[in-house]
This record gives sequence, C-alpha cells and structure tokens, in this order.
Amino acid sequence: MMRNILLVTICLCAIFSCKTENKKVDFSGREIDKVLGEMTELMIHDVTNPPLAMRFFSYTCLAGYQVISAHDSTLPRISEHLNGYPTFEKIDFTHSDPNLAAIIAMMEVSKKIQPSGKRMELWENNYLDSCKSIGLSSELVENSKAIGALVAKNILAYAKADRYNTLSNFPRYTPDKKDGYWYPTPPGYFPAVEPYFAKIRNYSLSESDVSAFEIEPPKAYSSDQRSEFYTLANQVYLAGKKQEEQKIAAFWDCNPFALSSNGHLLIAMKKISPGAHWMGISAIACAKKKLDFGHSLLVRTVLSVSMQDAFWVCWREKYHSNRIRPETAVRKLIDPTWKPFLQTPPFPEYPSGHSTVSSTAAVILTHFIGENFSYVDTVETRYGIEARPFKSFNQAAEEASISRFYGGIHFMDGIASGQSQGKKLGNHILKKLNLL
Repeated sequence: MMRNILLVTICLCAIFSCKTENKKVDFSGREIDKVLGEMTELMIHDVTNPPLAMRFFSYTCLAGYQVISAHDSTLPRISEHLNGYPTFEKIDFTHSDPNLAAIIAMMEVSKKIQPSGKRMELWENNYLDSCKSIGLSSELVENSKAIGALVAKNILAYAKADRYNTLSNFPRYTPDKKDGYWYPTPPGYFPAVEPYFAKIRNYSLSESDVSAFEIEPPKAYSSDQRSEFYTLANQVYLAGKKQEEQKIAAFWDCNPFALSSNGHLLIAMKKISPGAHWMGISAIACAKKKLDFGHSLLVRTVLSVSMQDAFWVCWREKYHSNRIRPETAVRKLIDPTWKPFLQTPPFPEYPSGHSTVSSTAAVILTHFIGENFSYVDTVETRYGIEARPFKSFNQAAEEASISRFYGGIHFMDGIASGQSQGKKLGNHILKKLNLL
C-alpha cells in the first residue's frame, strides 16, 4: 500500500513538473508597454532631456527586437540597415521563451543605460518572480535571461560606440549675446541642453544624406516693425489667448524642465518628453490594432530609431542657427512684461523639435497602423492631463506642432520647417530600412 502511494506521488510530481516546464504564456505588446512605461517613470525621476530620452528608448527597443527577430524569420531585418550595427551570433532558443528573452533584453539595457537604472533592476527582479509565480519554470526563465543579457551586452557596446559619452569633452557651450541669438530664459535659466548632440552617430543618415535634410535658414532677426521677423514675433504675442488654444498647448507641453513657483521655491513639475508621449501613442495604437508581440515591438523599434534621428537632424540645425526664443524677442521688441503660456525649454528655437519629431512619428505610425486611424490619446491622464481624441496620427502631429505656437515658445517658420524636415526624414527611414 505504502509503495503504491509513493508511486502515485512520484507520478503526480512528474506530471506537475512537466506541466510547469511546458507552461506557455501568451506575451502581448502590453508587456512591452510595461517596460517602456517604467523607463518613462525613470526619465521623469532623472529629468532626462528629450534627445537623450529617445536614445534610451531606441537602444532598449533594438535589444528586444534583436531577440525576437532572431527567432521569427517573418519579421523584417531592419538592423542590417542601421549605421554601425554589430553582427550577432545565432541564438539558441532551446528551453527558453523568445518573447520573455526580448523583454529581459530591454530591461537589461534600460538598467545599464539610464542613470536610475538600479530601480529598473528591482523592477526586473519582481517581474521575473511574477513569471515564475504564474508557472514558468526557473530553467526557462534563467535561459531566457541568459539570452536577453547576452544581446543587451552587445547592444550596450553599440550604444557606447555612438560617442555620446565623449560629448562632455567638448568645450562648455556659451550662449552668444548678439541680437537674435538664443539665451537662457526664466524661470530656471537652464543652460543649453545637448548642444553637441549631432556629434553622435545617427541611425539612418550617411554623410551624403545629411545635406538633404538641411532646411531654409530662419527669418533674420530684426527690430524693424516692417520686417518678417517682427511679424513672426507679433503673431506669437497675439496667439494663445483662446481657451481651446491653451488647452492644446497644455496637452502637448511635454517639457521635462518645467518649474512651478511656490513662494520663494521653484518646484519641478512631473512631465514626460515629446518622444515618450509618442511612444505612449504607439502603445495605444498597437493594442487597438491587436498586433502580436513581434510586430508590436517592430513598431516601437522603428518609431524610436526614427525619432532619435529626428532629434539628431533637429538639434543639428538648432545649434547651427542658434535662434532667439519668442519669450526673449517679444519682451525686447513688443512687451517687456509678456510671458508665454508655456515655459520655454532650454535650447534654441529653430526648428521646432516637437514639430520635427511628431511629423516623423506620424509618418512611421501611419505606415504601420493606417492612414485614418482614430484613437483617444490617454498617455498623460496619469499626470492629470485630460484625454484627447484624434482621427489620425497626422492630425495629432499637426496639433502637436501648432501647440508650440499657441504656447508662445515657437515662431511659425520654425514650426513649418520642423514639419517639413520631420516628414522627409520619416519617409527616408522607411526606405532606408527597406520597409516600403
């Protein structure tokens, strides 16, 4: 009798072990959202500037996509078209979950590349514990982690080779006090953000390509009331008075450097970057489109790489033209007491970064998701921003662009040039990655 009981017990344990070993979890794009959402929280905590935020997102997504595309041969091999991208050895996915390995690769890059990455490490440990608690075997989790860590190591080496870590060796940027040039603005008077960002390696542009993305120089500064520049300044001065205009400006603010006055103190406000906002939009779109894990990660990867290059071309021009912000110009030429509705970000005006990046993002998302894709943007409801409906990504990009005019932080020619540059770049990247 005892022998029979022992035999049954052994058999049950073997069956349970087998079931645990073969437990499958249907990883969806929501798991990608969790990682990118946690990254966004770290960026808010670290006050990560907009271009750097996209650098973090892009390398993190590339790590995940490298894993999943190595497993799924139907996914496009975009990496072979990226500047300087390394070669990878064939991955052995035996006794592992490719989707989990991709998620782990993303977390591994994030925790090493972000200043507060230690918080991501804690989050990763909790995430893997939860995977085990729902039935994934320790062996499967550990094998997946080994794959993710190996790919992350190579992606981090790729990131290091982009030369971002050498930018601190350049001379400290000193604003020029000449008429028409950018100068730090209140209330924080922050120094220039990423003046040498265009010195790092980009993803999709060859030396011959770069000239194709040069834009017309901004309208020349002039105090003459009959000049084109004075007209531009006066337009900004008169704009943004209507409630709906202010609502649009606030919705797309996305200024990590915004400060709130509290007596004699200036307190940082909790805001995400423009790129983080569009990454959030991609999460909404992928979920509504019901894309599988691999294609959902494809969208995020191409989007993040594209927006990174959008910041690259935009920042290249910003610190070439070094154009004055409306806040400084209007106070000098029209009304010394004027304040823009939004706080002015700490970098030159021309072209509008949000216009460039949003226009690029709209091209990429339209390609993958569709031309007239309606959705409700709930990305920043967690930060107290009311949700807003859109009929297409292009409509959203148009509104994001004009929001900078309503907010009093960009001239109209800076917005138009940013839109032109962003659209052109988006189409260039789709061709470069062989997606058209």
